[in-house]
Amino acid sequence: MDSTKLILTEPVSPPTMLEHLDKSRLKSIPEEKKKQVAKDFESVLLNKLLDEMKNSIVDWGLEKDAASKQTQGIFWLYLGRDIANNGGLGLWKDIYQFLSDTEQTNTVQQSDLGDISQVVDDKI
Repeated sequence: MDSTKLILTEPVSPPTMLEHLDKSRLKSIPEEKKKQVAKDFESVLLNKLLDEMKNSIVDWGLEKDAASKQTQGIFWLYLGRDIANNGGLGLWKDIYQFLSDTEQTNTVQQSDLGDISQVVDDKI
């Protein structure tokens, strides 16, 4: 794997509450990108879960120098990513569904508004 893909090249925006999410911007994101974002999120979650599981094991008999800790960290990172990309816990599907449903919700809301405005125009 090319490690240059792991380096951030763009500023990272602060987290946003889902209620304040600009759903109109989600329309321009391709479906494959949405799936990858969902899988990446699950990968990070699994990495944290595996990290806590690793901490619960008393002693593996491995050396504890900085290089071995870094190597083990990379191992757990890739293990979490691989698990997520091969199905994982299924959480990515719910995240992807949420991202896809926001488009459908926006479309339904707009069509409902069109129906309501026509009813109001008919009454006037």
